[in-house]
Amino acid sequence: MNTLMKQAAVPETGHKAKAAMERSGLYGFLASVFRAEPTAAMLNDILKAAFGGALKAAGIDLVDSLSGRSDNDLTQDLAVEYARLFIGPGPHTPPYASVNLGGGGASLWGPETVRVKRFIEDAGFDYKPDFHSLPDHIAVELEFMQEMAAREAKAPEDGNEDQALLNTEAVFLTDHLAPWVPTFCAKITSQARLPFYKEMAALTVDFILSEEEELAPTPS
Repeated sequence: MNTLMKQAAVPETGHKAKAAMERSGLYGFLASVFRAEPTAAMLNDILKAAFGGALKAAGIDLVDSLSGRSDNDLTQDLAVEYARLFIGPGPHTPPYASVNLGGGGASLWGPETVRVKRFIEDAGFDYKPDFHSLPDHIAVELEFMQEMAAREAKAPEDGNEDQALLNTEAVFLTDHLAPWVPTFCAKITSQARLPFYKEMAALTVDFILSEEEELAPTPS
């Protein structure tokens, strides 16, 4: 279930809009990866030719590790892996910016949580009534970028609105995602026992770093 209130969809037009919608789609996919344990529907989508081909082009090949097992066995194993990595009760890596940025003894609802909450609200988003997590959960931050890229696709291809959206995305990446997601993903890579989360962590960090570089202001 998505976290943020959305605006009505508007058909995208043009190359820039198409690229923005593709970016939005990848942000949305990664948000779903970290929001909860994978469903059978998600895993089946990954195995589909078009989606699997896109992931393979990005250097992610999960076909062998996801094929040849029942949906029930696979989802159960990944649910256990998700809980072990992100929830506990044993040693785990909480998927929250405040915890990962705060060093030893860091807790939930730290200063970064407040900063992210304000940033998202200042960008014009509200949280759904049934949202009970924290604004600096990695899934929420990725979903925010998903929605911003979708807005970018709907905006005029030239003009102040388009540039303002790009500026907001660039600031959020630089100030909120890039400072902690690569380290978080490195922890997941070292702790994961199944290929799925190793590959998803690699895809996430590569995408975030490429986005940060792509959206960086051009020197004048």
